[in-house]
Amino acid sequence: MIFEHPLNERIRTLLRLEHLFGQLDHFVPQPSPWAARAAIGALLEIADIVACADVRNELLKELDRHIAILNRLAHQRGVDPGMLADVVGNLEAAVADLQEVSGSLGRRAREDDFLKTILHRVSIPGGTCSFDLPHFHSWLLQPPDVRQAGFTGWLSDLRPASAAIQLVLSLIRTSARPQSMLAGRGLFQEALDPQVPLQMLCIGLDPAACVYPEISGHHNRFNIRFMHAWPDGRSTPCQEDIPFNLTCCVL
Repeated sequence: MIFEHPLNERIRTLLRLEHLFGQLDHFVPQPSPWAARAAIGALLEIADIVACADVRNELLKELDRHIAILNRLAHQRGVDPGMLADVVGNLEAAVADLQEVSGSLGRRAREDDFLKTILHRVSIPGGTCSFDLPHFHSWLLQPPDVRQAGFTGWLSDLRPASAAIQLVLSLIRTSARPQSMLAGRGLFQEALDPQVPLQMLCIGLDPAACVYPEISGHHNRFNIRFMHAWPDGRSTPCQEDIPFNLTCCVL
């Protein structure tokens, strides 16, 4: 199993959005009203994030940075020109798709009166039940294709961002090879070269070990403390040596 830790605010935001888009894409196709509720929740969180952060410009900067890095690799030995051209083409297409979105990302969801009504109630425990939001209850009981049409409209100006996030994070994750490491008595520390800014750490663990990492880090150093995850929900620091795979994603 893989645990990821962002090392800057841009990647932190992209990982959160990837998580929410994954939740959304899991629940939207399902016919159950409960799945539609979960999808609405993810959609509202996405709309909130893109409203607070300048996600489009951050994505465009990240895409342009990747294009510039890959173009510098074009004449290096061992680089497949055809594959490189395909990747750069995909990045340029993602830039064009984001630039074609009129207005701000998530505007259709944020300005929708129906979703605004739900948003005002989601912070209240149980606040979206049928007697609080009869309109929402009625919508949830509509045929699945009616709900699908609603999601299609609300997501129309968010899909280019979702595709760009998947592309950027895929390139970052594959920018380095995992290395076998050992955390002595459950603790691992390493200094970083400030001239080579890392984007993200990926920690690979054997699921059978029933441990998880608590990661803290910045541009100079990172620390990993491994914790035992017990069946009753408790966690305690590992005192034994823990083997793991570490990927320091640079691109």
